[in-house]
Amino acid sequence: MDAKQRILKIIDILKKEYPEAKTALNFKTPLDMVVATILSAQCTDKRVNIVTKSLFRKYRTAQDYAKANIKSFEQEIRSTGFFRNKAKSIIGMAKKLLSDFNGKVPDSMEKLITLPGVARKTANVVLNNAFHKSEGIAVDTHVRRLSERLKLSDSDDPVKIEQDLMNIVPRNYWGKITYYLVDHGRAICDAKKPKCPECVISKYCPSKAGFIKRFWSK
Repeated sequence: MDAKQRILKIIDILKKEYPEAKTALNFKTPLDMVVATILSAQCTDKRVNIVTKSLFRKYRTAQDYAKANIKSFEQEIRSTGFFRNKAKSIIGMAKKLLSDFNGKVPDSMEKLITLPGVARKTANVVLNNAFHKSEGIAVDTHVRRLSERLKLSDSDDPVKIEQDLMNIVPRNYWGKITYYLVDHGRAICDAKKPKCPECVISKYCPSKAGFIKRFWSK
């Protein structure tokens, strides 16, 4: 069974296992989604949601972010980590929205990736969640890890992994596959000790035998 056949079986199982799979980031507007996704780099979604609860009440428009004092803003997002770079990206992103897009978040990959702090992963998350559009597949650490273990890609480069997944995943699942893999990665396919005996897709995992021998053999 090749990767294209296996991913169809895997999707069919995971969509039943995780019927509520979706982003864990809280947001109301496309701008909220961009900001939350930038903040989520190297940070838990839970922590981001704590920070954005007050942040989104204070900053409602691109102009609000663009006018922010960067030192004060850094402190408001400090607990998300890498706060200096994130503050620079978010304020720069807002200024770009004002100068090039009339203060509105664009709804295409081509335009989104022109914004500071927004690469393909962030753009895919924004497009899928804020605009219900799929122009690609968001590759985070969970998607990267599971793509390697399930032999869906032989690369460790997120851009190449995305292209490999786009070649085998039906387009109508491009948005969902990220969250199926994220939820399964968190629940079962742990980075340090995957729970292979409990895995509902283990029969389609080429790495299963090696992991069972390494972690579960008596």
